[in-house]
Amino acid sequence: MIRLLFILFLLAMPGFLSAQQATATPRRGEGISTFLERNGRPGRAYYNEFLKLNKKRLKGKKELMYGVRYVLPPRRDKDEASAKERRGKGGTLHEPLFGRKLDDVQVTGNRLKGACFYVVSGHGGPDPGAIGRVGRHELHEDEYAYDVALRLARNLMQEGAEVRIIIQDKKDGIRNDRYLNNSKRETCMGDPIPLGQVARLQQRCDKINALYAKDRKKYKYCRSIFLHVDSRGKRAQVDVFFYHADGSKYGRRLARNVRDVFEQKYHQHQPGRGFEGSVSARNLYVLNKSTPVALFVELGNIQNTFDQRRFVLSDNRQALANWLMEGLVKDYRSK
Repeated sequence: MIRLLFILFLLAMPGFLSAQQATATPRRGEGISTFLERNGRPGRAYYNEFLKLNKKRLKGKKELMYGVRYVLPPRRDKDEASAKERRGKGGTLHEPLFGRKLDDVQVTGNRLKGACFYVVSGHGGPDPGAIGRVGRHELHEDEYAYDVALRLARNLMQEGAEVRIIIQDKKDGIRNDRYLNNSKRETCMGDPIPLGQVARLQQRCDKINALYAKDRKKYKYCRSIFLHVDSRGKRAQVDVFFYHADGSKYGRRLARNVRDVFEQKYHQHQPGRGFEGSVSARNLYVLNKSTPVALFVELGNIQNTFDQRRFVLSDNRQALANWLMEGLVKDYRSK
């Protein structure tokens, strides 16, 4: 009898049951869907349960806070969970470009269902772009832009979008290293990348426009996203800048929507820092030659010591990809 009373006493104690629950902390800039998938709990059912379990820990209604430990929903039977996800969201996609550990992509949302994106990382192949240096390490612009591009592409696929990855490296995959190995393996969807600048830019626009000629019949919303790491002077620390083609109504709206999300995220994660990223029209070859509405994003300055921190940490690269996706979701919803 005494033993039974002791057990009942323990069960009644605050925190006894919660101590048995699994918990985890989010990475910097991570959203709820990505956080849950990383912890083996993909899908809307886990998402809704997570909101109920953590309603007092979330910032606003659905914002994770870096450094906070959240309660994870109990795992369901694996086969049952997989079946529900296939019925609810369209199952799993396979993309080898993401690397062996991440090549299976669980579709966990539908916020971008019906949208198509052409994701293009800058430079590549014989052209490394701008080169920064940290000690004995060279930071090549094309490698860091490519890693963010892959992370963005995967995020978009998780939300139900069709994604065309224009610049590709079959070996790299998504990498968590601080200093990314440099190579000249990149291709333009399998074709060697020319050394000449105009030929190089025209090649990727030709790929996009050929795909768009077919995609526009199926998708009402198609967008080209060009990602670069600015090559300004070493002293220039820069925020993220968003460019659209001159006279492009939807390009300007897209740039503003993505910029607004970045400003919100900077205020959230770095209060008091301020954000000076801007939106403007710019006479860039790829913006003028891309048939679908295009956005050109300069993510920072790979040659600046402070901006380098934005890129060498994989959590920061993931945060950039997450914020880009949220901006694209915002624009898609305003279509």
